Amino acid sequence: MLALALATLAGGGAWWWHARRRPRPPGAVTALLRDGEHNEGFERVLGPRPFEFPRDHAAHPGFRHEWWYVTGHLADDARLEYGFQVTFFRYALTPRAPASPSHWRSRDIVLAHFALTDPQAGRFHHATRRARAALDLAGADEDVPRVWIRDWLLALDGQDARRWRLHAEARDHALDLTLSAVKPVVLQGDRGYSRKSDAAGNASHYYSVPRLSVAGSARVGVKTQPVQGEAWLDREWGTSALGATQRGWDWFALQLDDGRELTFYRLRDIAGNSDPHSRGLLIDSGGAAAALGADAVTLEPRRWWRSPRTGIDYPVDWRVRVPSAGLELELRARVDAQEWTEELRYWEGQVEVRGRDGGTAITGLGYLEMTGYEGAV
Repeated sequence: MLALALATLAGGGAWWWHARRRPRPPGAVTALLRDGEHNEGFERVLGPRPFEFPRDHAAHPGFRHEWWYVTGHLADDARLEYGFQVTFFRYALTPRAPASPSHWRSRDIVLAHFALTDPQAGRFHHATRRARAALDLAGADEDVPRVWIRDWLLALDGQDARRWRLHAEARDHALDLTLSAVKPVVLQGDRGYSRKSDAAGNASHYYSVPRLSVAGSARVGVKTQPVQGEAWLDREWGTSALGATQRGWDWFALQLDDGRELTFYRLRDIAGNSDPHSRGLLIDSGGAAAALGADAVTLEPRRWWRSPRTGIDYPVDWRVRVPSAGLELELRARVDAQEWTEELRYWEGQVEVRGRDGGTAITGLGYLEMTGYEGAV
């Protein structure tokens, strides 16, 4: 989904580069997502285009920003369960490479977020890295699908175009995983053209791999265990995003135990109402995707949680209805405190799914992302 890359990196410079600088005031994150003069010189997303794989898994440097977004669900041999998020963002400071003899100068910044949710302990471990794409310390390759910051890495296996290698390691948590696609790529929006507002160019090229099998190891604290599970991969690239009246979004990606997936993003306006550019997909067990328009999904907050660190109220439990499919689902946060509280403020976390498809019980797991709740009424 339209992640925090723009919010983090927009505005014509990397204001977040100095870790001790104060966070932006409430509302500034969304303001940075809107289009402006600083996007001149970059390519714009103006309509559908053909996709080519594995090429389109790699970087698209003509556009200002893009991201590789992996979320998933793991279990170890003791049946302890975890959720994880690993996201890499590439952001170009200028349309062209700077003319400078310094090897440190680079047009691109790379940012990565790595989180591990431990429902058994009620813990949310998270870490951030950011670096210039210089001297091979970080980068996003436009020829080979590979993005990295030092030893944090997401890369397509050169021998298998459906398999990825993922590695991230922090003080309290680490992952070393192989992800293998078990469903084909699905295109979001209009053949991968995901329009976010009425303004021309406020859009992205957007696709998902809705289910990948996962195997590898996870470390929580000092203990490393083999794990297995399932993951979801989102890819987007573009140059501008939100319109002037849009405040934020609620995005979820759900993997149901009957083999289906449901994803939807609800864009919200300043008054908190759903924007007509909200969109989603319902994907059947064979991988066929049915488009869901703004009116096809009903979202109802069921329980709110107030962050003790930021004072922001987030709706962490939801009721989700898809009347055309007979789906009525309840989403429950597996840990309430899955909030990022650094320079950026947003909630991204693992949710448990329970509900019904007509007369049949439905269960599953998913991820929920929420932005733009600062100062919301």
